Amino acid sequence: MQRLAIPERDDWRATAEAHGFVFHTLDGDPYWDESACYRFSLHEIEEDLETAVGAVEEMCFAVVERAVADHRVLARLGIPQLFFQTITDSWHRRERNLYGRMDFAYDGNGPPKLYEYNADTPTALYESAVFQWLWLEQAMARGLIPDGCDQFNSLHERLEAAFGGLGIEGRLHCCWSGDSVEDRGTTEYIADCAVQAGLEVTLLRIEEIGIDPAGRFTDTDDQVITTLFKLYPWEWLMADPFGQQIPASGTRFIEPPWKAILSNKGVLALLWEMFEGHPNLLPAAFADTPAADALRRGGHVEKPLLGREGANVTLRAADGRVVGRDGPYGGGAGIVQALHPLPALDGRYPVCGCWVVASEPAGLGIREDTGPITTDDARFVPHVILD
Repeated sequence: MQRLAIPERDDWRATAEAHGFVFHTLDGDPYWDESACYRFSLHEIEEDLETAVGAVEEMCFAVVERAVADHRVLARLGIPQLFFQTITDSWHRRERNLYGRMDFAYDGNGPPKLYEYNADTPTALYESAVFQWLWLEQAMARGLIPDGCDQFNSLHERLEAAFGGLGIEGRLHCCWSGDSVEDRGTTEYIADCAVQAGLEVTLLRIEEIGIDPAGRFTDTDDQVITTLFKLYPWEWLMADPFGQQIPASGTRFIEPPWKAILSNKGVLALLWEMFEGHPNLLPAAFADTPAADALRRGGHVEKPLLGREGANVTLRAADGRVVGRDGPYGGGAGIVQALHPLPALDGRYPVCGCWVVASEPAGLGIREDTGPITTDDARFVPHVILD
């Protein structure tokens, strides 16, 4: 794995706009960054990253089995009791999942180490699936990168096939929340994949969803929502008065309710409890346990159960150095994870986001930051496979 400085396409911004990638720049700073790319060997992709994704996904299924068989595990994750049966029934019905993103620390030397599993509402999808592939083709055609480069990227094809296999009857509704151009763009891309799979789709904000007298969710035309893709986290839904209607609504959700178990950082502690020593896992424990106290005696990271984008994460090195980031998720339950720093390449810290579609490895998106905590200021940098 190498970070290579390369020339940018002089028209990349216009190309992004033309392809609907309107959030390529956020708050005046580039989010998409093609002044560099990451180079991997085929062995690093197939034997290290893809193998790690498959192994972690299988272990996660075992965690879900444990949680639905013992609702004390759901309570440990802070999931409201109202949703215990909904989650359990969702798993027992084998409701199919669509996608997720596992974030790994990896530098080509040793096995990838799981930082977290964004199993419910991951973004960076369109840029991983479409725009970096377009970059690859154009960069080779213009001589910016060598001929013969490939990419770990079957995302678009797999998403389309996955929608075809979900057995959705009737119209699919796809929603996001608020005015985030990134969330809207991600939802629109998901909707486009569904349309290409032959589905009828309606887009709307989650704030526009209503409830009819029978307790069913409806759209702005008062049509009943039978299947809903939501770019809105399960933990927010479960805490919202609106969400209290979910168990009796009859709506099918994508991602399914059982994904709430895996999108919770408590899954990292559960994975280590069940598969201690696995090469793709880091030691982790719930923050209020003796196991966590033991981890605190060395380099470690403190994370909230339900944090996002690096908020309220604190890194404490063995020599006492501390790096932290404030945010809105502090004060609640959390985990402690053994410190395994991201690699530092040219002053940047890349995290490897490995995509999972229908529980199969499907692609790679790299975000890099200027510090060891990956935040909402991280930039997306494309990658190539070249031996």
